[in-house]
Amino acid sequence: MALQKANPSQTQVWKNLQQHFAEMQNVSMAEMFQNDTERAEKFSLEWKDFLVDYSKNRINQETINLLLSLAEEMHLKEAINSYFTGENINETEDRAVLHSALRAPQNEVVEINGKNIIPSIFEVKNKIEVFSHEVISGQRKGYTNQKFTDIVNIGIGGSDLGPDMIVEALQFYKNHLNIHFVSNIDGDHVYETLKKLNPETTLFITVSKTFTTQETLTNSETIKEWFLKSGSQQDVAKHFVAVTSNIEKAEQFGINPEDIFPMYDWVGGRFSLWSAVGLSISLSVGYDNFDKLLRGANQMDEHFKTTNFDENIPVVLALIGIWYNNFFGAETEAIIPYTQYLQKLAPYLQQASMESNGKSKGRDGKKVDYQTGTIIWGEPGSNSQHAFFQLFHQGTKLIPADFIGFIESLHGNENHHLKLMSNFFAQSEALLHGKLENQVRREMLDNGISAEKTDLCAPFRTFEGNRPTNTILIQKLTPETLGSLVALYEHKIFVQGVIWNIFSFDQWGVELGKELATSILAEITTGELQNHDSSTAFLLKHFMDKK
Repeated sequence: MALQKANPSQTQVWKNLQQHFAEMQNVSMAEMFQNDTERAEKFSLEWKDFLVDYSKNRINQETINLLLSLAEEMHLKEAINSYFTGENINETEDRAVLHSALRAPQNEVVEINGKNIIPSIFEVKNKIEVFSHEVISGQRKGYTNQKFTDIVNIGIGGSDLGPDMIVEALQFYKNHLNIHFVSNIDGDHVYETLKKLNPETTLFITVSKTFTTQETLTNSETIKEWFLKSGSQQDVAKHFVAVTSNIEKAEQFGINPEDIFPMYDWVGGRFSLWSAVGLSISLSVGYDNFDKLLRGANQMDEHFKTTNFDENIPVVLALIGIWYNNFFGAETEAIIPYTQYLQKLAPYLQQASMESNGKSKGRDGKKVDYQTGTIIWGEPGSNSQHAFFQLFHQGTKLIPADFIGFIESLHGNENHHLKLMSNFFAQSEALLHGKLENQVRREMLDNGISAEKTDLCAPFRTFEGNRPTNTILIQKLTPETLGSLVALYEHKIFVQGVIWNIFSFDQWGVELGKELATSILAEITTGELQNHDSSTAFLLKHFMDKK
């Protein structure tokens, strides 16, 4: 069955939530904690190495009950079943959405058109394992018989952001290979990368489903030209591999057919790091760690599939996000990981969430009359505390935030880690309680500051508090827990798309700009401008005159 098509804002439970919001919008979270000493226990979830505390939100049990009723009204349980069983829930492209199958165990059965796809997935995984071992061990060598020292992943969007984020996050587990990512069509990006490389010891991975993506193919051709200044066309096959569906074009490029890894049309680019797109991950940390990443994600898949919604981490976090987006009018969500290893998590989730749920047409084809996708942003703590937390604490905008922290540090430096985590706990507490003006005044006067100076400065030292946060506390950053964390956010995105009545797994909005860029490139190349609005024509003329 297809996903149902219904406007959530027309349901009775949505109207009940609007009435409930009127009661809750100005509620004091601090007072709710004072009135209920067990609030944290009631509004938190433990699962494996994860503790998720969502008690620092403007919610009570009635809020949660209503949001769960909304999920039921929008047939979320049936949607989850369709999601995992391979139904074509990506209706506008007539495709299934089965990135979860990429991390399923070998004995599972997932069918598309009556055929179990798990055996073919494991064929590719075995190929990744063998290839990774050959490169890491030095068994596979370059054209001058030297071992590889560097790997360059050439891709863009999901073929870049996911692997890049994971490789960065798992730096602690990396081997001797240096991994580089080239994505931007800006030539400065590729040339700055090439400056660091030796063509005789570098392996290149071109990742493009169609092998026609402009940015990826342009960068690949530029890199190939650079390589051919040292090696020959025959040597290309020893230094270039591909992850693509277009075997013919990859072969024309000079890639050995045996070194072409497949891509599936039932895996969207932004959810593809679990596939052969993650080859750079396997090369960076070894196949065993790549497999652990997949297993961690699969564990979260099972939790999401089988757990009651009131204890289901992705569902609960998705519903809280809807509460702020659609009722409080909060337009953004911040992701604040308290580890430098996750510095690329927010950019990755920007694509995963905003490309998925940045839609204004419902599944019925009609324009929605409510807000859909939120703006995702963030940076690691404690850096972010010295950058934009001023806006969190004293700004005019309501910005719900997820704080992600780890009980154990990887390098074991207790001094650093305790200071980091003290900030982790302090910031969410400060956002909850704030600092009232009478407390500020008392402190200033007790410190010998004059009454006149206190009158002047006290308003500016006041923090309203009552700012919402979720806390995700994980035992340790490992390949398994990272896999679970990323899968958690994937499923959160899915839940919100179901409830917002949108198609989360197409991305038609990226196509128009690409089409126009192709035609404008031809105009710039020939010098013959076509019809444009006056601003674009003015800018193009200036560019071409000054070029």
